[in-house]
Amino acid sequence: MHTHILIPTDGSNLSAEAIQYGTALAKAVNARVTGVTVSTPFHIFAVELDTIQDTLESYRQRMTTVAAQRLDKVKEAAEAAGVDCEVVHVEDAQPYNAIIDIAKAKGCDLIVMASHGRRGVSAIVLGSETLKVLTYSTIPVLVYRAAHAGLSSPYFAAS
Repeated sequence: MHTHILIPTDGSNLSAEAIQYGTALAKAVNARVTGVTVSTPFHIFAVELDTIQDTLESYRQRMTTVAAQRLDKVKEAAEAAGVDCEVVHVEDAQPYNAIIDIAKAKGCDLIVMASHGRRGVSAIVLGSETLKVLTYSTIPVLVYRAAHAGLSSPYFAAS
């Protein structure tokens, strides 16, 4: 079955649920886990220079701290499940690309990730990294949706 599962996390509660599901699945099929979180590059969107709050260095320090907190959740869940785990933090303007690239580079044969279940205009405007991974990945993707998000969880989408 599966031997190496990639679990992306954005730090949300739903992502935390997907981490628990993904690590439990890994234990059940005797797979190992790689957790990944993606930070977007530093951008300055300000008209007045004195309105800039973050510098490149402070942004990177903050993102490193945030990424470590997110990835600690993956490590903790994997340890509790008795599953081998490594974690990766990458910076990419297109998180879905980074997720797919890491899955390929690490030899993952399944991606388990959460979907926030946005619909309608909000889905179009906000986009969906999960939808983009489903669209562009050649690796199978299992999408975790909590029951309170409107669907039974999880559902599998082969890509």
